[in-house]
Amino acid sequence: MHGTFTLFALVIGAVVVAGVAKKLKLSAPILLVLVGLGVGLILDRFGMADYSLTRLGPEVVLFLTLPPLLYAEASESSYLGLRQSARALGLLSVGLVLATTVVVGVVMHYACGLSLPAAFMLGALVAPTDAVAATAIGRSLGLPRRILTVLGGESLLNDATGLTAYRVALAAALGGGVSLWEGGAAFIFAAVGGVAVGLIAAPILQWVRLRVADPVLDNVLALLIPFGVYAIAESIHVGEFAASGVLAVVVVGLYLGHRKAQTGYSSRLIAGGVWKMVKFFLESIVFALIGLQLPSVLKSPGLSPVGLVLSGIGVIVLVIVVRIVWVYPATYLPRLLVRKIRERDPYPNWRQPAIISWAGMRGVVSLAAAFAIPETVPGRGLILYLVFCVVLGTLVVQGLTLPTVIRKLGISANDAFADNLAEANAQQAAIRAAVERLETVLAEEDVEPPDGVAERLRAWADSRQLGAWERLGSGPGPGAKETPSAAYRRLRREMLTAERAVFVRMRDSRQIDDEVLRRVTHELDLEEAMLARE
Repeated sequence: MHGTFTLFALVIGAVVVAGVAKKLKLSAPILLVLVGLGVGLILDRFGMADYSLTRLGPEVVLFLTLPPLLYAEASESSYLGLRQSARALGLLSVGLVLATTVVVGVVMHYACGLSLPAAFMLGALVAPTDAVAATAIGRSLGLPRRILTVLGGESLLNDATGLTAYRVALAAALGGGVSLWEGGAAFIFAAVGGVAVGLIAAPILQWVRLRVADPVLDNVLALLIPFGVYAIAESIHVGEFAASGVLAVVVVGLYLGHRKAQTGYSSRLIAGGVWKMVKFFLESIVFALIGLQLPSVLKSPGLSPVGLVLSGIGVIVLVIVVRIVWVYPATYLPRLLVRKIRERDPYPNWRQPAIISWAGMRGVVSLAAAFAIPETVPGRGLILYLVFCVVLGTLVVQGLTLPTVIRKLGISANDAFADNLAEANAQQAAIRAAVERLETVLAEEDVEPPDGVAERLRAWADSRQLGAWERLGSGPGPGAKETPSAAYRRLRREMLTAERAVFVRMRDSRQIDDEVLRRVTHELDLEEAMLARE
């Protein structure tokens, strides 16, 4: 019974701490880990370690956390943007991950006495980056969109590379030895098999979703998709080789996300809130769990306190240095060696790779995968400890200093103006097509619509078109002049609040039923959602 209570307390505590972090504008991952560590130390001090859920089943962590997190990230990524930056993404998400795996593995093998498979497992776990914090900071400070696309795409694709390499190293650690050829073959089969499963499953799933009329059922299906695709891919074996469920989920997420506009508007409205909740919930729990587990982990590495501190600092410095050393040659060498690349994509300013090289924070995927290491693997405690050090260290060192680095380097872009201009042009073309369709329908119908309907629709089209162009002339800042469209949205929201209050008051006085209140409130909510702009 206490297990159920402990799990409930973990969920509530993680969500509360993450909410407090958001309220205080602190780093939620750092605060969750530190609070989890503090609670874990208290429980361990009073002999209540069994209540800290430190023995979480590996299959639970991998299956219940990684597929939905990866799917959510993939479905929100830009397929076209990723394709445009394919060369940079390949060098970062594949080349850098494998380089980090090898360098960290070799160094920690000799420095800490880990076996080579265990050391390479550590390298694979700390190689993938988590761009959530970096892209949020960069977006708020006006980084160019290409840098944001590279960081986000790298985070998505390097998870697949790192976790595939991790599984190969884990098989070597459990199996007692795998040759270089066998490891390479296993990696290639996992990658090709995972991509193949994703490419086969994605069109089928899209076909099914387009035929599901109920938006609630469609979102339930969307929640099940990452688990199903992951399980199918992981079940495909050829001898000792297995397909990658992670890659399969990423491919399906990219495919369905690229075609999201084909689904119904109700499904999209529901999906936005559902996936934000899922990501917030799972990430909060994983960060809290790694903090809770650290006290028990510290008892098992087999190193002295001084050795633990030095090894932790050493692996943090190592992953930061490897990234910096890799990013600059990967940025400039292809352009130097290939003239077509240089002509199509000129040399960037040195400050752009500087920002990319410093945005190397590690996150939830590394922690979740580290939990999944079986307890029979020699050196598991030390690996968990070092992964914890890298995640917390990079979040603190790089995450807290990245805003200062961006400001000092002075990298910014006027993407907001370009976006508004592109939106205005697109709105104009769309409204023109809408008005033409309206006139065609009116001409074809035998019975004219009621008085004023056509005029209201034409006026609405003019307002939408003008609103997009108005935003081009409204600069940011406190002195900016409010546009007519912005004033309309602000005043209409005030009216909606007053309308909603009247409906609630009439329900409370029993003049209308709750069913009527729900119906009219839904209509007001939809209108308010249309008025909202980021």
